[in-house]
Amino acid sequence: MFPNSRSPFLAQALVCWNWKCALLSASARSIVYVIAMAHTGLRRSLVVVLVEIAYVTFTAGTYAAMQQRALGLRNRWIGNSIVTVAVPALAQGLDWLAHRLSGAPATHGTLMAVCVFTFVSALFHLHVMRNGAFLSGCGRSLLDDFRRIPRLLAGFLVKPVVLFANLAASAGVEAENG
Repeated sequence: MFPNSRSPFLAQALVCWNWKCALLSASARSIVYVIAMAHTGLRRSLVVVLVEIAYVTFTAGTYAAMQQRALGLRNRWIGNSIVTVAVPALAQGLDWLAHRLSGAPATHGTLMAVCVFTFVSALFHLHVMRNGAFLSGCGRSLLDDFRRIPRLLAGFLVKPVVLFANLAASAGVEAENG
């Protein structure tokens, strides 16, 4: 699943560049940009979309590779933290910096909304990757990954319900024994 070399974490992650996530992220974000910039004219929109596609293709594939590499860490808690906190924080920080340098800083409300969305997205990404989907170099096609999405989405949505039910049940047992 991962390269066997003893190179540092980041170097190994770059070897595992995740083309599936790069393709999906670039496609989704470019559609959003095309819609958002529809009123600015075709030429200007095209330039922005092409820059966005190039930027997101590189960064999303790299970030997903880092996340995929983190799945192989012996300490699962550290791996999960890298997938859900460290990599998304790096991505959001670099996006914020790029917007700041371009003179288009986002409002605090926008930043909070993006952070919440990014965290939930990272949790979903962790869920699908832990279930073997959207991993590069693992012998499963992108089409197979898409076929699994309904089941993966249902499992992701049910997970908090099961977690809270288990917590309530264990609290009930402790109260009876206590």
